[in-house]
Amino acid sequence: MKKIIAVFTGNRAEYGLQFPILKAIQNHKNLDYRLIISGAHLAKRFGETIKEIKNDGFKIHAKVKIEMSKNIDIFTPNAISSCVMGVAKVLRKIKPDIFLVYGDRFEGFAAVIASTQMNIPTAHIEGGDITEGGALDDSVRHAMTKLSHFHFTTNFQATNRILSMGEEKWRVKTVGYPAIDLLAQGDYAGKKELRSRYKIDLVKPIVLFTQHSVTTEYNLSRKQLLPSLKALMSLSNKDIQIIITFPNNDVGGEIISNEFKKISKKRNSNIKIYKSIGRYNYHGFLALAKDKKLRIVCVGNSSSGIKETPFFGCPSVNIGSRQQSRLRANNIIDVNYNKNQIENAIKKCLYDKTFIRKCKTVKNPYGGGRSGEKIAKTLANITQNKKIILRKKMTIK
Repeated sequence: MKKIIAVFTGNRAEYGLQFPILKAIQNHKNLDYRLIISGAHLAKRFGETIKEIKNDGFKIHAKVKIEMSKNIDIFTPNAISSCVMGVAKVLRKIKPDIFLVYGDRFEGFAAVIASTQMNIPTAHIEGGDITEGGALDDSVRHAMTKLSHFHFTTNFQATNRILSMGEEKWRVKTVGYPAIDLLAQGDYAGKKELRSRYKIDLVKPIVLFTQHSVTTEYNLSRKQLLPSLKALMSLSNKDIQIIITFPNNDVGGEIISNEFKKISKKRNSNIKIYKSIGRYNYHGFLALAKDKKLRIVCVGNSSSGIKETPFFGCPSVNIGSRQQSRLRANNIIDVNYNKNQIENAIKKCLYDKTFIRKCKTVKNPYGGGRSGEKIAKTLANITQNKKIILRKKMTIK
């Protein structure tokens, strides 16, 4: 009898990382999955990425709609409370052997609260990372770690942090960063696809831009975004192509999206704005860096700019504090919320031949692939003795 693994996903970025894990579970002879989708996947204003999941061929077993309050002060608490109840009702029906959750967002946090309070063995991916830049990510991520029973980390530093939090060694496994699985397999859009789909000129430089809100500073979202937009507008006037994607559904995200909508009305032919381009196309843009004749830079404050760009040797400009302290390679240029700093860093990434060559030789600290396979194998081999699983011991007395 196959072990049932319930997998929860609440937004586009998270799903892109879970894709190789779902594939590995799907292909394992002793495992079967039950996919639960929620959050931004179901929201039209975030691109309804449920369509991407369906196009990838995965069966969706349950949808959990989250209540999104218009009152910004209670947006996240309201979303968490509705998600806890929604996930709990689904898990009661599915009755999984293990519940698998990714990352550090409020949707996943709510899901982990539900599963652990129902005594369902819960596995958490990407615990132990740190981003001390003002987002709530660290607090949420570490809380998910302490609630969960199994931990799959992306790097050894993260593993050591989880062990220092008192988690038992047998519950922790370093597997690398799942997105690298797809990159190593070449599962991303090619040049012809990108040229046709986005009407871009590959001879001209390209900026791929995503900026999210900093959740403890959501009231500053517009102020933090404006220097970036001024830099992008300036660069677009120098015949540089700008591809902008909407932020995620964190508090403050709508403020950023509204600014993008204002720009779209100005009809600048060098600026293209999308609610979502999906992991397949996003990685395709980053892969352009592999061609020495092309110029591409990833800009913003998304973790993908830190974790995924090194694989392709793609230069990356990290703006502000959101990714502060995250493990990174030497292809990253960190800048403040300053128009001139942002513009100059982008120019360096596009035109400084010495820096571009350096980027192409960096080592990715997040592994070389097969994370999904490692996770699936571990899930299949985990003891079915719930008494052992649920009784966590603190190793630090």
